[in-house]
Amino acid sequence: MKILRIPPEQVAQRWSTIVPFLEDALTKAVADVNADQAKVYLSSGQWLLLGGFEDENLLGVVAVQFSNRANDRVAFITAVGGKEIINETLIDEFRTILRAQGATMIQGCVRESVARLLRRFGFAERAILVENKL
Repeated sequence: MKILRIPPEQVAQRWSTIVPFLEDALTKAVADVNADQAKVYLSSGQWLLLGGFEDENLLGVVAVQFSNRANDRVAFITAVGGKEIINETLIDEFRTILRAQGATMIQGCVRESVARLLRRFGFAERAILVENKL
């Protein structure tokens, strides 16, 4: 499998293959968006979309939102969907792509099971997210 950037102008064209992975990921994600809202962010370039491809077949997606802080450009993982999209080889490809986009740090709000997996690749728990809807 290889990780490739899916340009914003191809999101609508590839949407039927992207949406199953994204819907599954967003039902488990902390991000408070649905697939249609994510499509707007992805197709407008506000979020970066990466796809895991085996030959021509899309096997998973990663959606990333960037933010700039005083000392870092943070690539925040908003959704990860697909099987075996997180492994040692793909993490290195993922880091290379994010560095090329100017990122100096990767963050994400994930379930405990995903956090355990990411710890194997050098990620560390930094905080516990709490919220109260007003």
